[in-house]
Amino acid sequence: MDAQGDGRADEFDPADQWVFDPNTGSYELRLNNAGAPADSAGTPQAPRSASRRRAPESEQRGRRRADKREEAPSGPASRRKPKPKKSKGKKILLWTSGTLAFLLVGGAAAAYFVYQHLNGNIKKVDVGENNAAVADGPMNILLIGTDRRDGKGNKGYGDAGSVGHADTTLLFHVSEDRSNATVLSFPRDMITDIPDCKTKQDDGSFKNIPGEKEVRFNTSLGQEERDPGCTWQTVEKITGLNINHFMMADFNAVKELSTAVGGVDICLGKDVNDPKSHLNLKKGRHTVQGEEALAFVRTRHAVGYGGDLDRIKLQQQFLSSLMRKMKSSGSLTDPGKTWKLAQSATKALTVDTGIGTVSKLAELGKNLSKVDLKNITFATVPVVDNTDGATVLLDKTKAEPLFQMVRQDVSLTEVKKKQKAAKDKQAARLKGPKAEPADVRVKVLNGSGKFGAAQETVDWMQNTEGMLRTSNGGNAPSELKKTTLEYAPNQADQARRLADSMGLPASAMKEGTEDAEPMAEMKLTLGGDFKGAGTPIAAPAKAPKDIQRVEADDKNICAK
Repeated sequence: MDAQGDGRADEFDPADQWVFDPNTGSYELRLNNAGAPADSAGTPQAPRSASRRRAPESEQRGRRRADKREEAPSGPASRRKPKPKKSKGKKILLWTSGTLAFLLVGGAAAAYFVYQHLNGNIKKVDVGENNAAVADGPMNILLIGTDRRDGKGNKGYGDAGSVGHADTTLLFHVSEDRSNATVLSFPRDMITDIPDCKTKQDDGSFKNIPGEKEVRFNTSLGQEERDPGCTWQTVEKITGLNINHFMMADFNAVKELSTAVGGVDICLGKDVNDPKSHLNLKKGRHTVQGEEALAFVRTRHAVGYGGDLDRIKLQQQFLSSLMRKMKSSGSLTDPGKTWKLAQSATKALTVDTGIGTVSKLAELGKNLSKVDLKNITFATVPVVDNTDGATVLLDKTKAEPLFQMVRQDVSLTEVKKKQKAAKDKQAARLKGPKAEPADVRVKVLNGSGKFGAAQETVDWMQNTEGMLRTSNGGNAPSELKKTTLEYAPNQADQARRLADSMGLPASAMKEGTEDAEPMAEMKLTLGGDFKGAGTPIAAPAKAPKDIQRVEADDKNICAK
């Protein structure tokens, strides 16, 4: 049912079907009394016409007996303590925090509050992956904003009939413990390699789309019949991260969602008049929605150096503000606002089959509800200017440490207690004497899945680190996600030397309980976190300097 259309049943808004239940602290769908007034506790009352109807005599006798029982003297007071009710603040936090992640592309988690018929709004693309809605470990969700020009609300922008590109692409990484999140923005004009990918055809078969070398990142979608799965595989290739899901939205999503929340607060450090995006605002703070909100996230010629990197900053400011607005405005505790937001969000979204229903989106949103707004950081993938002056190249020196931090769940927001505990543990493991490199005895096994990794490491140890008593143990019995170093107590000095050279995290060091024979070897098993001999296994404690970043709870950002 569309509350905005002509098909209302008995002239009531579907949002009125959601009734607050003070006993559970949540809204419940009441289809029988939909649209009926509620008492002070939020309980729906019978319609007026029903209250005037005289009940049958048997029903009246039942009511009189019930009234007498209620008037009878009560027995001894119960010793059981009443169940404490959740505070209003905690309820609001629960409802809002689970939606923050998906507001980046259109408020998908607002579906947590709507019912099943909204499934019909959601568009799905089978990208050959059907992952569970929720994973136990870290999660990576690809967020794509396409500049496709067809469809309702999308006409009149740029090239009519364009199949669209990956115009705005973000990778939303949520840590395993759900304490923090990092959002990486990928410049659309970054030159990269696009791998081969398969797209599903109407007859159910998959068509292989050949990859391309050294092309713009944004051509990973739309061009050559590529679908979001091709952008998915491109991002995985660049970052080394495994993506769980994707969500894609168009121009209309920005207009509809900014309007549904009553406008988004933005700040300009100077007057902006951009005839191409149609943004015309004075310096200072503004609340934008609809066409004006879209103009803000699309403008680039009137800010900074007039390029896509400056537009990314505006988009990060806008999305951060949208998340704050959702948390503070009460949009998710008002059934009417929730209905409008859910309608806009589900109509704007295209997702993978793993989250292709409202219930699956709800499951995902609820799982991610622990992420605190203050621990969400937006960062732009580091790039350097290309020689053509129109495109950029990945800055591998800065990008790889950043990707490594994300792969190993190191927060950019510096969750202090967690970092201090890890640092203390690492220091304790490495504290003590270190053996001379020539005295280190270790057998290297390859559990990384990378061909030749064990021999590559042995060569590096012997030729670069001076660890001559090392050997290649061949392939491990199975592949591992994490590198491990097994050693005996009397080999601790050798283990510390090796850990220091390889940059092993404390979690990789597995000390046994019994001493080893004098000439025994330690066992180093390379895991999926191995990126190459000489590259530290442990992620940096801090992000590289000069990374462009925005904290989601920073209200003082002004575009210049």
